Amino acid sequence: MEQATFLKINPADSVVVCLQPKKKGDIIDIDGKQIVVNQDTPAGHKVLINDVAQGTDIIKYGYPIGHAMTDLKAGDWVNENNLKTNLSGTLEYTYNPVSEPLKYNSENRTFKGYVRKNGEVGIRNEIWVVPTVGCVNGIAERLVKELRAETGEQGVDAIYAWHHNYGCSQLSEDHENTRKVLRDICLHPNAGAVLVLSLGCENNQPEDFMKMLGDYDHERIKLLVTQRVDDEMETGMEMLRELYDLARQDVRTEVPVSKLRVGLKCGGSDGFSGITANPLVGEFSDWLVAQGGTSVLTEVPEMFGAETILMNRCTTENLFNQTVSMINNFKNYFLSHGEPVGENPSPGNKAGGISTLEDKALGCTQKCGKAPVSGVMEYGDRLQNPGLNLLSAPGNDLVAATALASCGCHLVLFTTGRGTPFGTFVPTMKVATNPDLARRKQNWIDFSAGQLIEGRTMPELVPEFIDKVLAVASGEKAMNEANDYREISIFKNGVTL
Repeated sequence: MEQATFLKINPADSVVVCLQPKKKGDIIDIDGKQIVVNQDTPAGHKVLINDVAQGTDIIKYGYPIGHAMTDLKAGDWVNENNLKTNLSGTLEYTYNPVSEPLKYNSENRTFKGYVRKNGEVGIRNEIWVVPTVGCVNGIAERLVKELRAETGEQGVDAIYAWHHNYGCSQLSEDHENTRKVLRDICLHPNAGAVLVLSLGCENNQPEDFMKMLGDYDHERIKLLVTQRVDDEMETGMEMLRELYDLARQDVRTEVPVSKLRVGLKCGGSDGFSGITANPLVGEFSDWLVAQGGTSVLTEVPEMFGAETILMNRCTTENLFNQTVSMINNFKNYFLSHGEPVGENPSPGNKAGGISTLEDKALGCTQKCGKAPVSGVMEYGDRLQNPGLNLLSAPGNDLVAATALASCGCHLVLFTTGRGTPFGTFVPTMKVATNPDLARRKQNWIDFSAGQLIEGRTMPELVPEFIDKVLAVASGEKAMNEANDYREISIFKNGVTL
C-alpha cells in the first residue's frame, strides 16, 4: 500500500499535516478536491484546505488552534507567521462531564519490582544522598564517588546524590516547595536507602525536615548534620556502608502492574507529536488505568487551549473545580510577572510544525488518553488516587519531570520530536515522534512511535510499547540511565534572600 504523505486528523479540521515535505506546486487530494501547495512546506507542518478570511479560526484535532492573521488561500503553509493564538487571560468554566468506556481489559500482567517495608513498590533499588541545602552538594558528590569506588555498585542499581541550589535563602511557598520535593525524594520507593545530608544552620532545619518524613523507615533513611561532626567524610561513609549493606539484600519479585505509577511528559515537540508519540503514550495510559495502575499528566501551561477536555473528564465536580483553579492559578502566575499566557511554543516547536500554544496543547494532552480524571495535585503533593491524575507544575522539562517523579511516579514517559538526552531521578524513557529522530539519536531514544507514519498501526505498536515499559520497570535501563544523565530541578517563583 502506498504510504500516505499527509493526514487530516479530524473531519472538522481546516488543515492537513504533511507527513513528508511538500514542494510548491505539489497536489494534495483531500475532501474530493485537489489543492495546490503554495509554498515549500516541511514535514510536520500544516497546509490549509480552504480559503479563509483574516480572523477565521483554524481547526486542527477538531478544535481551534488560533486564528488567521491575514486572508489565506487553500494550499497555504500555516505557521506562526500567519496564525495567532486565541488565548489571553483567565476564564470561567462550566462543568459538562463526559466519559468514555475504557477500551482495555485487565490482563493480570506483572513486573519485577522491589516491595518496601511500607508496602510500596520500587522499580529501582538505589542508594541516594539527599542534601537539605545546596551548601553540602560537594560533600554529597564526594561521598557518592567514594561509595561507588568502594563497592562498584554491586548489589544495588545505582548510587546518586541529588544536588540542588536551595534549602536556604528562600521564603514562604518556595521554601515549602523545596522541602516537599526533597521529602518526596527521600520517601520514593525507587530508593533502597537514603542518607539525608545537612549543613546544620540552613533554613531547612534538619530535625524539622525529618519530621516531614512522617513514619519513615529509620533503618533505611539516616540523617547526617555535617557541622556537628569532626570528619563528615568519615562519618558519612560509615553511615553509607550501613545503608549499602541493607539495600544490597533487596531482591526483585513479581508484583501486579496495578502498582505501577507513570508520569507523562513531552519536550522538544513537533508536528508529529500529536499524531504518533502522544497518542501512543495515551493508549498506554488508558491501558495502565484499566489495570488499576496510575498515570500523571502535568505541564499546566501546555494544557491552555485544551483544558476543557480535561475538566469535563473529571469524575466529580470537586475535581473539576480543582482543575479550574490549577489552570487559572497558573495563568495568574504568568500575568503577575507581566507575561502573556500564550507565548509558549519554543523555536524548536515552531521549526517542527507547532504554531500556537493551542496547537501544542491539543497534541500534548493526548498523552493521557481518554480515561477519567481521578485526582488533581498541587506541586509537591504525593499521589493518593490510582487512575489518571493531573499535577500542577510548569512545562519546563527538568522541573516538570522532577515534579512527576516527586509525586511518586516510578518512571517518566517523555515524548519528543526534536530529541533530548536528560533524565530526572527516575528512569526517563524517550519516545520519538518521527523515524528520523529515532534513527539519528539511538543513544537517546528508547522507543520510536515514528513507526506509525511508516505503515505500522496503533494496535500493532501498543503491545510492543507496553512490553518495553514493563521491561524498564523490571530493571532494563532507560537510555538516560545508560548514559548516566540524571538530575533534579525544583520550581522557584519568589525572591532569593
